[in-house]
Amino acid sequence: MLDDRKLAVLRAVVEDYVSTNEPVGSKALAERHNLGVSPATVRNDMAVLEEQGYIAQPHTSAGRVPTDKGYRLFVDRLSQIKPLSSAERRAIETFLAGAVDLDDVVTRTVRLLAQLTRQVAVVQYPSLIRSTVRHVELVPLSERRIMLVLITNTGRVEQRVVDLPDVVEDDRIAHLRAVLNACLDGCALGRVPETVADLQERLPEDDRPMAGTILSVLLDTLVDRHEEKIVFAGAANLTADFTVGLRDVLEALEEQVVLMRLLGEVGDSSVTVRIGSENPYSGLRGTSIVAAGYGSGDNELARLGVLGPTRMDYPVTMGAVRAVARYVGQILAGS
Repeated sequence: MLDDRKLAVLRAVVEDYVSTNEPVGSKALAERHNLGVSPATVRNDMAVLEEQGYIAQPHTSAGRVPTDKGYRLFVDRLSQIKPLSSAERRAIETFLAGAVDLDDVVTRTVRLLAQLTRQVAVVQYPSLIRSTVRHVELVPLSERRIMLVLITNTGRVEQRVVDLPDVVEDDRIAHLRAVLNACLDGCALGRVPETVADLQERLPEDDRPMAGTILSVLLDTLVDRHEEKIVFAGAANLTADFTVGLRDVLEALEEQVVLMRLLGEVGDSSVTVRIGSENPYSGLRGTSIVAAGYGSGDNELARLGVLGPTRMDYPVTMGAVRAVARYVGQILAGS
């Protein structure tokens, strides 16, 4: 265990290295930070930190830089996550509130996070399987064609054109729409197949062929969109920090499965941080990811976060991720 003074020295090393991208020396630390001790004492403390693996010397006669272990202790001992200013919070709220649908919410969120943190932003779409039905709409397009629209509680909208086996009057379509909504309102999407299993038999015989066709398309929609979807933005921000290894990072960003595993499991709304070697993919050992869950109330629907070099401003990044996740959850809850 490190005493408070050595923790203060480690914190100063991290802060200076993050801001300058240059190895940090004891003399510079003593001059720039009010540590209350001499440069010689700072030098001795840095020697202990290096011996215990919290900082390292990249070159002979150079200063020190934090290691993954040092960043981890720094993050774990953060006294507070840096809050956003009132102006930043208003800007986030206004920008996200202008979204017109779920796709727009996700697009705005990923752009906003990339701009706030100057890192790569990653946003996971709310999984259909974790959602419930809010409304089913059947829109007549012609005598034998309708548009099936499935709207979930997360604001996700799925649309399919359905070719009907026979000409169907509008009033029969309206009746089936009412039956479907009475049956499925608030139903978890994972339970839709069992919920509608005997629905066809409960309808007038003339309506059963139409209902069978529509229900088949509805169930196919749930299967087709079962996969998770992730979007990212801000890859250009990586070029400032990765002179080597950039190709590996970009290739990892293209892999949806990799990004989902990096973001972590849905259900944890707290801000989580994975640093360097804590990432299971060798191409991302020089990166850290800061992530949080978002959703409505206690129902976490998906996760979002940012990926960048281990030399990132963790207090600012964690504050931005937490704030944006909270606003996205509020928007989805009120949509």
